[in-house]
Amino acid sequence: MSDQYQDQLAIRALLERYCEGVNQRDADMWGATWAADAVWELPHLGMDGLKGRETIVGAWLEAMKMFPFVNMMAMPGSIRVDGDRATMRSYTDEVAVTQDGSELRPRGQYDDECVKVDGQWQFSRRVFTVLHGE
Repeated sequence: MSDQYQDQLAIRALLERYCEGVNQRDADMWGATWAADAVWELPHLGMDGLKGRETIVGAWLEAMKMFPFVNMMAMPGSIRVDGDRATMRSYTDEVAVTQDGSELRPRGQYDDECVKVDGQWQFSRRVFTVLHGE
């Protein structure tokens, strides 16, 4: 198996761990998908970018308090590897229930930059765009 293919599989597994962390509400698992100096951009929320793993995880923990139920699925559309750096575009399908019982079903796109740190792929930058719903 080529190094390129192994890296693509590892990046796909990174995306799967990200979703598993969301679905299991596991901040340690979810947080470990981010590089220490990562940036998370959520333009639809007016956020230019959360910077640093600790800040990102803290914001995620606060946001998750608003949703007693969340299920996130994601599928990569493209993965391009260049040494210890990569880009990925993925598509999300989410269901979230708010504290008042309202249901949200956003479909979105992530444009990612990934970096290999100590042999492990992590997100260094994620930019989320809502494609439909919210």
